Amino acid sequence: MRLLVRLRARMDAAYDNAYHDNLRGRLWRALEGTKYEAFHDQDRPIGFTFSNPFPPGEMKEGDERTLLIAAPQEELLAAVARDLTTDRELNVGEMPYRVDEVISLSPDVGEPGTSGTIESGTGVLVRIPPWRAEEYGIEKHGEQAIHWRPEHGMEPFVTQLENNLDRKHELFAPDYQKGPSETDHELFDSYELMKTFAVPLTVSQGQEMTYVLSKWRFGYDVRDDDHRRHLNLALDTGIAERNALGLGFLNIVEDADG
Repeated sequence: MRLLVRLRARMDAAYDNAYHDNLRGRLWRALEGTKYEAFHDQDRPIGFTFSNPFPPGEMKEGDERTLLIAAPQEELLAAVARDLTTDRELNVGEMPYRVDEVISLSPDVGEPGTSGTIESGTGVLVRIPPWRAEEYGIEKHGEQAIHWRPEHGMEPFVTQLENNLDRKHELFAPDYQKGPSETDHELFDSYELMKTFAVPLTVSQGQEMTYVLSKWRFGYDVRDDDHRRHLNLALDTGIAERNALGLGFLNIVEDADG
């Protein structure tokens, strides 16, 4: 599930690529007074993620932009929608917007047999635990998590994606449903790396970290109903880490009908 938020620039502004923390803060303010507020400082996936305000680029007053906000909890999205329609001022760093419209969407990868492509709309953060470095033949430095890079190969990347989605499945899916690691199929059928890049992000008040991120195009062929649920969960929660900073946001860019 997700919200499509239509924005209008309130004044001329340069595009602020460091939008992540400010936009996250605005969404948390929208959740004040709800049960989700209690998750603010917990070390667990929160259950929401978001796109960048797009298209990126310098803005003139009155220009339109779009923001997508995703979550597996309908109640969470409803709270955000109420807040954005009550308080229509949405300032993202140096980018001042007014909310024109909020629309509910339910993207779906399709029934079993459907093929398509999913693209990471924002950078994907995959970190390899230091205790698994030797298993993958990766040199580690100290006990810090290792940012995935192409030279590390696909095995650690795919494993960390699945482990992360397993955790989200445990949090947001019914206990009787199979998790990603309990099935015989891979989450994606193909992995096309578009680029890797490093970016400094504010992760908490006064703390900035530089993350190595990657952008991907994933091919999928829906195997069965379990696989469909896992792919749709990835659409709702984002993949890999730091989704509440807007990382790992996914979009369906192609389906079986083209």
